[in-house]
Parts: sequence; C-alpha cells; structure tokens
Amino acid sequence: MMKAVRVHAYGGPEQLRYEDIAIGAPAPGEALIRHSAIGLNFADLHNRAGRYPLPHLPHVLGGEAAGVVAAIGPGVTAVSVGDRVAYAAGGPDFAPGAYAEERLFPADRLIRIPDEIDDIVAGALFTKGITAQYLLKAVHAVRPGETILVHAAAGGVGSFMTQWARHLGARVIGIVSSAEKAALARENGCHHVLLGSDPETPRQVRALTAGEGVPVVYDSVGKDTFDASLACLRPRGLLVSFGSASGNIPPFDLFTLNSRGSLFVTSAAFAWFVRDRNELLMRAADVLDVVLRGAVKVHVGATMPLSEAAEAHRALEARRTLGATVLIP
Repeated sequence: MMKAVRVHAYGGPEQLRYEDIAIGAPAPGEALIRHSAIGLNFADLHNRAGRYPLPHLPHVLGGEAAGVVAAIGPGVTAVSVGDRVAYAAGGPDFAPGAYAEERLFPADRLIRIPDEIDDIVAGALFTKGITAQYLLKAVHAVRPGETILVHAAAGGVGSFMTQWARHLGARVIGIVSSAEKAALARENGCHHVLLGSDPETPRQVRALTAGEGVPVVYDSVGKDTFDASLACLRPRGLLVSFGSASGNIPPFDLFTLNSRGSLFVTSAAFAWFVRDRNELLMRAADVLDVVLRGAVKVHVGATMPLSEAAEAHRALEARRTLGATVLIP
C-alpha cells in the first residue's frame, strides 16, 4: 500500500482524498517510479473538476513528477533501476497518476535527469518547459527583434516562456494579475508588464508597438482574455490558446477574424507535440540545455506536502501562486 491523492467525484478541492491505495508490479514496458517531487499544473484542476474527464473514478490526479526508478518490467531498455527520471503530462494514452508516493509508468516516456538538476526543479520542469519549447519554437517560431505578448507571465509556464523568449532575442510584453506578480515578471525577462484587469490593455499594447499590435499572443487564461487577446494582434497575427484558467472560450463568429485583420487562432495541446519518444526527448533536451546554461531559471514559488494537495489547488485556482508549486510525497 502507498499514499495517493484521488478524486471519487468531480468537483472542488474538497473532493481530493489523501488515502491508501495498492500498486502492483511493472508490466512489460513499464517502470515503477518512487516519486520525490510532484509538479502542480492547471490541467490537474481541470481533471479534478471534470473539464478534462478522467478515464474512470476514483482516479489519482497529476501529470508530472520526478523520482527514481525502483523496478522495471520485462523488455524495458530505456531506463535502469536507480536512474533519476522525470515525466511530463501528455502523449499517447496518457492518464494522470502523479499524486502518489509511487507510480507505474511507460518506460519509454521517461526522461533521465542530469546530476546538475535537483529533484524539486525536475518535478516542476518538464510539463512547463516542454510547453514553452513547442510554443516558442514550433507553434510560432519567435525571432530576434520580434515583440510577443504572454499572459500569466509570472506563472509556471509564463515565467519559463518570458525568460526563454528574451534569450531568443524577442521583446516581451507580459500580462499579470497583480503588482507582486509584475515584479516577478520583470525579473523573468519582460520588457513591459501590464495588468490583465485593465480594460485598456489592448490600447497599451498598440501604444508599445507603434499602433500595429503584436504578431503573436500566448494565452493560457481563456474565456476572460480571449477578446482582448484578439484586439492586441496585428493584421494576420496569431492567437495561441494553450489553457483555460478562467474557463472555456465561448463560441464565436469565425468571420470576426476576417474583420479584425485576417487573424489566426490555434489551440496548442501538449500531447500533439510529444507524439513519440524521439520528439519528447528532443524537446526535453532543448529545455535542459537552456536551464543548464542559465538562460532560464526555474522558479519554484512553493513546496507543500502531498497531503495538502487540496490547499495547493485552492491557491492555484485563486491565482495566489508565484512560479511553480511542487508537492512532496
């Protein structure tokens, strides 16, 4: 038996139960991971609430963790017992299950952790880091001198993106929800920081871009920011929606994209950018490279015991967090 956090019914943080569950031996192709650090992500809240339905109930939450390989099943060659490894949400047939002391996981989806990266950082690194990588390099290839706009610029993904984008030579406008977060966003590379609650945000963005608007907006907030994000784009600009912290974007008339400047909108989901092991390891290697060279610093704003996962969810939902939150089993 081991401790894990499960939901038996969809709903609020009160649905999280810290309880004993059984775990078996690794099947062919699987590894048993003993967790040391578990990353908290907004997708966990969506799983808990039922917006991203779980395969069945009850079910353990969580899509990201780091730890050590405790055992391997038949046929496993990608990792060995004793390896320090991490994994990230997404990919073929992925199911949550990280909020636990141990977990069985497909061995070919594991990423080896170099000695220079400690467990706490590794637990918060790959979901956010790989998301930043494909957003900045695959969905829209950020170029030197380009001005980009990043919502939730002081959050886990936002902090990673703003540092990396500046490293790539971009001029970064960050949007945050408070003055405290504005200071962190500036530390993380934003050239300009705006408050998302200000209805004048699109006008301010245009003032910073000689009236033109930006070529790309990265929006993880969703419903509350969708219209403003469109209003910040230059003609033929791209809105990249990769989250829905404030709720799902409501239906809209596609023809409005024409009248606003022949705009583009895409929804960029993690799973489609790590479809096989080679792609996963390519993106993970790029993330490790910028971290090890010091171009991007991983900001872990809080660590909490796994038993307090419900409180961690409340803090993230209320936007009280700065940077990443890591749960410790």
